[in-house]
Amino acid sequence: MVTAYDVPSAQVAEEAGVDLVLAGDTAAMTVLGYPGTAAVTFEEMLVLTKAVRRGLLTPLLVGDLPFGSYERSHEQAIASAQRFVKEAGCDVVKFEGPASGRARAIVEAGIPVMGHLGLTPQTTTALGGGFKAQARDFVAARRLIDDALALEAAGCFALVLEAVPAEVAAAVTRRLEIPTIGIGAGAATDGQVLVLNDLLGIFEEFKPRFVKRYAQLRREMVTAVSSFAADVRARRFPAREHCYSMEPDDRETFLASLEADA
Repeated sequence: MVTAYDVPSAQVAEEAGVDLVLAGDTAAMTVLGYPGTAAVTFEEMLVLTKAVRRGLLTPLLVGDLPFGSYERSHEQAIASAQRFVKEAGCDVVKFEGPASGRARAIVEAGIPVMGHLGLTPQTTTALGGGFKAQARDFVAARRLIDDALALEAAGCFALVLEAVPAEVAAAVTRRLEIPTIGIGAGAATDGQVLVLNDLLGIFEEFKPRFVKRYAQLRREMVTAVSSFAADVRARRFPAREHCYSMEPDDRETFLASLEADA
């Protein structure tokens, strides 16, 4: 599973043959330049998710409900999920946190739900300490298992586990019948997810411990744009092969008309 935020990134995921694509609220940071994910609006996420849908055919498309679009009530959560399905073409939705009642309400409205426990970036302030691993002590680890079981009982079809100890994620995975998808949760989960801009080396503002860079595209992009600027300043670009031309007769007539004007 990878994230995607527009048509090109969706097409990359499609051609690469991944199983699931999350139109993630990480777009807040990787695309829109916000300092965290909580700042992105529902309408912004809807626009980005629609773009992903237009570039995606085979993988399951997961719509990421942004902060403020599901917490107030079951009715608000259902309405937000319905818009993601109806307007953006999502197959399922995901939201953060242990609100099993909220998950059940969305599922009962006919929309599959993916849960998300551990580090929940939308609420890092409430968790304390910013983007840090969770469930690292006995009490928190047991609570995470209980929350995971509650989300499964509520009807979630899968669960993301983010930034939790590998042994805790393994225990959760063994306890659940639904698949788990890890991000910074060790190798025992049923699947893995990374932010596309992280794994491609496009977003370099910070690098979480769990990220593996599979490319360094930002550096290549800077090199390419720098080369373009240098070619323009040295008048090496555009060259003849980059230009359009006129038919010979039209060119002669045109030039002759300019001479006559003079």
